[in-house]
Amino acid sequence: MAKSSSRTRSRGNSIFTGVMIGLIGGLILAVAVAVWIMGSNPFKEVDSKPTAPAPAVPSTPDTPPVPEAAPSFDFYKVLPGEPQPVLPAAPPASSAPLLYLQAGAFQSPADADNLKASLALLGIEASIQTSDVGEKGIFHRVRIGPLDGMDEVERTRAVLTQNNIPAVLVKETHPSQEMP
Repeated sequence: MAKSSSRTRSRGNSIFTGVMIGLIGGLILAVAVAVWIMGSNPFKEVDSKPTAPAPAVPSTPDTPPVPEAAPSFDFYKVLPGEPQPVLPAAPPASSAPLLYLQAGAFQSPADADNLKASLALLGIEASIQTSDVGEKGIFHRVRIGPLDGMDEVERTRAVLTQNNIPAVLVKETHPSQEMP
């Protein structure tokens, strides 16, 4: 029995020794690869000669040093030679109604999200408007638009009809705002 315990003890030492040799060999190999890639020797001495201090500029006690003026930048003049951008004019307040197609109105927000996702798969961008309808509760409307004209309304409605999604044309008019 004594012989079997000595075998495991010497075997354990040889495994530990093998692991240590492997770690040290890997470390040496990693340093050698790093030196080869960097092209410099990290172990060489750096020549550190003291540098002479810069000569001091004599200043007179009567005149304080004048700081340089910071450059002033104008956002529209950063690129010289470029014409200044012209801001677009505000769209005229028109009384033309905004056109939407309402594909559905749901009390459940999950149902509205499902319809919006189905429309997205068809390539139609929709939005969900949530509103309180008084006694009836909160409704989530799935609307497509605003659409540019009746041609676009008819094209979108045709795509919806092909996919068995009923849609209702909604015209919204916004009261004109008074200018101060």
